[in-house]
Amino acid sequence: MSRRNHTTELGCIAGEDLSDLGAGKEGWLVNSPNLLVSLDTHSLALANRSLILILNWSQSINGRPDPEIHRAVKIRPELSPIEAEYISAVEWLVFDDNIRVLAVGTSCGYLLIFSIHGRLIHRQIVNPGKILKLRVRGVKLDLTQDTSSEEVCVVMPGVIARFEGSEIKKLLQRWFQATSSQFWDEDFDDSFEDYGNSVASLPYQLWNVSKYGLCADAAITGVMPPPLMEIQVPLYLLNLSDFIVGQSSQRYYCAVTIGDDAVISAFRSLVGAILSKVVPATFSTIASFSKLLWRSDQTPTKKPEAKSQPFARASPLTCLKDHPRKGEKLTLSPSGTLAAITDSLGRILLLDTQALVVVRLWKGYREASCLFVEMLAGKDKATSRANYNEHSKSDYCLCLAIHAPRKGIVEVWQMTTGPRLLTIPCPKGSKILQPTYRFSSAKTSSSSYVPLEVFFLNGDSGQISVLNRFLH
Repeated sequence: MSRRNHTTELGCIAGEDLSDLGAGKEGWLVNSPNLLVSLDTHSLALANRSLILILNWSQSINGRPDPEIHRAVKIRPELSPIEAEYISAVEWLVFDDNIRVLAVGTSCGYLLIFSIHGRLIHRQIVNPGKILKLRVRGVKLDLTQDTSSEEVCVVMPGVIARFEGSEIKKLLQRWFQATSSQFWDEDFDDSFEDYGNSVASLPYQLWNVSKYGLCADAAITGVMPPPLMEIQVPLYLLNLSDFIVGQSSQRYYCAVTIGDDAVISAFRSLVGAILSKVVPATFSTIASFSKLLWRSDQTPTKKPEAKSQPFARASPLTCLKDHPRKGEKLTLSPSGTLAAITDSLGRILLLDTQALVVVRLWKGYREASCLFVEMLAGKDKATSRANYNEHSKSDYCLCLAIHAPRKGIVEVWQMTTGPRLLTIPCPKGSKILQPTYRFSSAKTSSSSYVPLEVFFLNGDSGQISVLNRFLH
């Protein structure tokens, strides 16, 4: 089959700015272990150890960049040369209220938030150590309440931190309101940089998940009911806990980790166990702005030493050790009930995160990458094209896209035990990407459903394309 039948070209990121990240050499996008990529609906963030480049790619018919839109923003975060600190993770934070910022993790455990224009909004220590990944997601708490849980998960070796999405949104709203009210201040740019170092910190929860060794990747899969007993429960009984929630109202976060010592391990922690400020907020965020507004002449006080908070209790549930197999990458489904895990032996494991059971296995996929995608399977092609944006969630089927770079293909498999629906060629030097989760708003209409999509970024040509939603 021709790839043109299954993908649509959207734009191009080619430009001189990419040369700072090594562009121009064949395979530059996939061969550099320090190159990080994060995709938004119309923006792309690329970073190496010290530089972040934000590109707005145009959605033109011929795929050529629009000069009016195709602008690059370069960000050079202030990093510690003594600690040899470097950028280790990037991810977009997108809210429906037209708030779009970039979250950055460093090798010293700091979380930085930048505006799309490169201004530092927030800087906070999470825990000493390298931030491996920033994972943004949202799930429904249960089927009876129309309440969602939205979070930013910070993954570190043996450590998981959880930030509540609503808390991040409040901080960003205060920042944007303050910036819009101070646009007339000609000295604003110089003094406002101190805001990113405000002592007011985002509350978060912190768990130590290193019982079975340091993790290479991890994710909070959702909220689970309490187990049958507080002692260790066998795996075959875990799925029965839904029937014995009874009098208990306690609920637990469930986290899955992968790593070198244990291919898969799972933990639980009580919801709301620790949710406190990292340091005593002697000056609130608003107070720091008041000082700028009223031109206080007081000498600045010494900044308090950044401290991380104590760990909440994380109880182990199970682990799978299979030496010399090592877990490498983890991808969650939208609901968090399925996880695709790649290992060092070229296998892909599909994990049921509720029963903690591997329900499917693929072999022969070394260096593979996986993304969940929603497809219009069984729909008429013409009808699908005509009503591309008029489908509900029930029209889509959940699939797993597997990029096998050694084979030069991308396969699409229907979940959970369905057949392979599609195989398309993927040029060498390409990555598959997915836009970050968009935090919901109270004003968001539930009538329009935006499915998960998979994008292709060809590093050698700069072309960005999307996998078509229809299959037939």
